[in-house]
Amino acid sequence: MLMTLGILSKVNSPTEKKPACPGLGLLYSLLASVFFSVAALLVKKIEGMHAVEISAIRCLFQMLFVIPPMIYYKTGFLGPRGMRVYLVLRGVLGSSAMILLYYAVLQMPLADATVIMFSNPVFTALLAWIFLKERCTIWDVIFTVFTLTGVILIARPPFLFGGELSGIEGEYTNHIKGTVAAFSGAIGAACTMVILRKMGKNAHYYLSIWYYATLGFIECVVALFIMDEWTVPSCGWDRWTLMAIGLLGIAGQTFLTKALQIEKAGPVALMRTMDVVLAFVLQFLFLNRKPTWWSIGGALCVISSTSGVALRKWYNSTRKKT
Repeated sequence: MLMTLGILSKVNSPTEKKPACPGLGLLYSLLASVFFSVAALLVKKIEGMHAVEISAIRCLFQMLFVIPPMIYYKTGFLGPRGMRVYLVLRGVLGSSAMILLYYAVLQMPLADATVIMFSNPVFTALLAWIFLKERCTIWDVIFTVFTLTGVILIARPPFLFGGELSGIEGEYTNHIKGTVAAFSGAIGAACTMVILRKMGKNAHYYLSIWYYATLGFIECVVALFIMDEWTVPSCGWDRWTLMAIGLLGIAGQTFLTKALQIEKAGPVALMRTMDVVLAFVLQFLFLNRKPTWWSIGGALCVISSTSGVALRKWYNSTRKKT
């Protein structure tokens, strides 16, 4: 979900800044991927806490971070009157996608959850065609088929793959819950991107983050009291881990924003495929889990489709400028 937050900075930037040195924007994007991937790993390492509570603490850190720049830039806390509905939708859908991602990470292998969540650019193209009347080509359909194939390879429903499944964490029902959560989160992230495009330059970037964090925090607190899942983090490692998740998320978003300010969106989106690679590496190194061939095949399908979307948009934008 943090991936979508930085995109608006590209739209809101009045002029495209040139990097001080070639490749600086891609370096920023790589650093963002590292921070996001480590944050997801830490979510996986926390025990005894619900994904909604982890999300609530993450949103609280984001709220505290964004208030000072909002005061400095005098953006206000409500935003333009005509954009408030879109800001509310952006906040609810964006935070819901984050909660679903964290839930998926806790229910299934880290790399599998990351791969499915990373499929959101493909669904963004389809939703933009439906709601924003953007052009949809045969390539978008092909990329969507590849993405759905990747999700099926990771989920491996028994009616297609039989009852004996390897590489599943815990019970298969939890794996399916994680798959559904990650897929729903990808759709939510895609809806968020469409809303950001709809708002364009009419709302400040920090306002978008403010609504995301505030509404997400309220949503999480209400859900926690309804589910009666609120717990006090245990002393020591868990509390430091929760603080690290918040700080890593903020750092990742900052570097992604800087990358999009000085580099075209296409190359940055391609560099973000490193999220998937890092998820597999971190899962092997710190969780002692080897990926299955099914997971690798699903990851290749999703990476190829999202890379195809990014390359096509990059190529089209280049042609328009020439």
